[in-house]
Amino acid sequence: MGTDVSMDSAICVAGSRFIRAGFLATNCTDNLVIFVNSGGEALENEDSNFHVKPDIFFQGGDVLRTDEPVIDGGNFPSIYQSARFGNFCYQFENLSPGDYFVDLHFAEIVNTNGPKGMRVFDVFIQEEKVLSELDIYSIVRANKPLQLVDVRVSVTKDGMITVSFEGVHGSPVINGICIRRAPPLAASEVKHGSIACNNCAAEIELSSAQSKLIRMKFAAKYEKKIEELSGQCQLKSDECYEAWMSLTAANKQLEDVRAELDKRIFQNYYQDQAMEKQAEKLRDASNMYEHDKKFWVASINELESKIKNMKREHSQLSCEAHKSANSIPDLNKMIIAVQAIVAECDDLKLKYSEEQEKRKKLYNQIQEAKGNLFYLKNLMCRPLSKEEVASGHATIVDFTAAKDGELAMLTGGSTKKIFKFDRVYTPNDDQVDISADASPMVISVLDGYNVCIFAYGQTGTGKTFTMEGTNKNRGVNYRTLEQLFKIAEERKEIFKYTISVSVLEVYNEQIRDLLATSPTSKKLEIRQATEGVHHVPGIVEAKVENIKEVWDVLQAGSNGRAVGSNNVNEHSSRSHCMLCIMVRAKNLMNGECTNSKLWLVDLAGSERLAKTEVQGERLKEAQNINRSLSALGDVISALATKSSHVPYRNSKLTHLLQDSLGGDSKTLMFVQISPSEQDLGETLSSLNFATRVRGVELGPAKKQIDMGELQRMKMMLDRVKQESNSKDEALRKLEENFQNLEGKAKSRDQIYRNQKEKVNELELQLESKTESCRQLEKQLLQLSEEVKKKEEIGLTLQQKVKELENKVKEHELEESKTHKVSAILFFN
Repeated sequence: MGTDVSMDSAICVAGSRFIRAGFLATNCTDNLVIFVNSGGEALENEDSNFHVKPDIFFQGGDVLRTDEPVIDGGNFPSIYQSARFGNFCYQFENLSPGDYFVDLHFAEIVNTNGPKGMRVFDVFIQEEKVLSELDIYSIVRANKPLQLVDVRVSVTKDGMITVSFEGVHGSPVINGICIRRAPPLAASEVKHGSIACNNCAAEIELSSAQSKLIRMKFAAKYEKKIEELSGQCQLKSDECYEAWMSLTAANKQLEDVRAELDKRIFQNYYQDQAMEKQAEKLRDASNMYEHDKKFWVASINELESKIKNMKREHSQLSCEAHKSANSIPDLNKMIIAVQAIVAECDDLKLKYSEEQEKRKKLYNQIQEAKGNLFYLKNLMCRPLSKEEVASGHATIVDFTAAKDGELAMLTGGSTKKIFKFDRVYTPNDDQVDISADASPMVISVLDGYNVCIFAYGQTGTGKTFTMEGTNKNRGVNYRTLEQLFKIAEERKEIFKYTISVSVLEVYNEQIRDLLATSPTSKKLEIRQATEGVHHVPGIVEAKVENIKEVWDVLQAGSNGRAVGSNNVNEHSSRSHCMLCIMVRAKNLMNGECTNSKLWLVDLAGSERLAKTEVQGERLKEAQNINRSLSALGDVISALATKSSHVPYRNSKLTHLLQDSLGGDSKTLMFVQISPSEQDLGETLSSLNFATRVRGVELGPAKKQIDMGELQRMKMMLDRVKQESNSKDEALRKLEENFQNLEGKAKSRDQIYRNQKEKVNELELQLESKTESCRQLEKQLLQLSEEVKKKEEIGLTLQQKVKELENKVKEHELEESKTHKVSAILFFN
């Protein structure tokens, strides 16, 4: 019922009406003049030969479209899927003079979740208001049609109809406008204005201009009356507001008094608890003193007996040492020979270790001679897809200088932009060539360095194919790990390797464990251990011993990765897939241990939101992907400028890779691009990003030595030294302990006397606290009386507010009555 009232109140022209249904061509085939699809293209109905014109008669506004279905859309439901919105108008010219019907078609396709009042606007035809404060959502809700039909308009000699839209709250919207010829009004339907003569009471006919002037006078009279009533209502509203403010102030004072009262009560409560705890501590201290006194007496007696026994044992050991010194001269030669063999073995170990260090040093020098950059060894371009070839898209990439590490982009006409990289691969190169650049990284991982290899580029350029490949054509992940196990097997006589694998993904800035057998609500967070190592507590680490076990783990992790579709790719990866290989190595020759990590990362697509045209959950995913890739760019910029602060923590992606992206690591990035002209913008963005990466200097990599084993050796050495000196120190310490115990016993007596004095002081303080509590109780009684008075004042203020509210309601009723009277007079 409320909806019908709002519908009727919005219509300002007699004879017009609302229809809550879509347009039917059969209703206006005979008398149709023109039908415009606002915000859309021309439409035709083959059955009825009915034509809808495109949106060409407007002035101002913007176009709005949706793919959501329209309920009960009639013959042309697509009319309600496009609209023009904003403040705009339509002008229809070259119409013959006469009467016309104007029909307006609406649908709410923007604020589909409401609430009411999000879009309220007025409609004027020939500068006369035909709709007042229309709210489409309140009448038909979202994605449903609404028609205003039979708005009669007269066209004069100028042959023009003007329809304008003005917003009251939000932007106006229109989906279609239909103009039909109207039949002429019958003589009985034409109403003439009349007025009674004051002298003879005869009715005098008035022209339309005179009738309009009289209505304007009546309207001015009642508008003045409405203004007076509005002023009175405003005065009453101000009085209500002042009363309300005084009530609010009184309530605030009351709350302050209550808060102060609660504060005093809590202070007293905590003071009582503190005094009880202090008394309990004093009792415990006195009991502890008595117990310690007995313990120290027993300890002194025991130490005296131990000192006597140790002196006796010392004399016996001295005698045995003299006897042994005379019996071992023949063993000196054997000891010297063994020592020579041990020295020779140590010399061989030292030489081997020196050779190993030289080899590693030379290898790293080669890397540093290349710049030891955050280096881009690989830039790859896939071939055109079948769909792109069928659509006639041209190639914009020139591989003429690919062997020299140069790539030319055709940015428009004959214009070329040159990009320089360490290595450029053409679409004809295979996975073997691509994976060859990652081979030196495997040696670095086994030597104890952190390494990161990842693929970057827009969706659909082949990142996942490069990293994973297929069963018949393996990618970088499989070939790199295959070489890792091969080299580890060759070194098994010298090194012992322990290898474990974790598979993660960063989805919507949350870390997900793809190897977890059951989902968990516990959030995975990144923690920093000693020596700057980052790890994720609770993550599954699968121990592996060969490439088959690794591949099984990778397959299990890939099955759980988040994917979705957008305008760029039907099966787009919506997360960063991260494979972490942890290598723990122990040198069997010198005992040196290292902990290193190899990250193999398949980044999500780096395309712009405008191109993907995603909404809802897909939009949130795309925003998080771009935010994390932007954070990666910020880290690279900070490394390039050698900034003192590198913002690793701006994203979960960079935070995870922190110990593998900085100066203590080695990093290799594959950049994937598309050769199609339709991807020019995304391709240039990827190439510019890659150029920034190529210029970042990381500095010399740092070996991740496991300090645990070295510390254990140092501890064993210290322990041996301590044991050798312990017997010599034992007697001296015991004598010192005996003297210390005597001094402590005397200090205990002094402490006991001091504690007694403190107890007496606390008793005096307790008496003063009780006196203050009595005073506080008196104050509380006074405050409670004041609170009661405040409450009484608040009740009286509430009654005044209710009286004022009743008066305001009475004034509103009077005002509504005057509005109705003025409306009746206006229409008469």
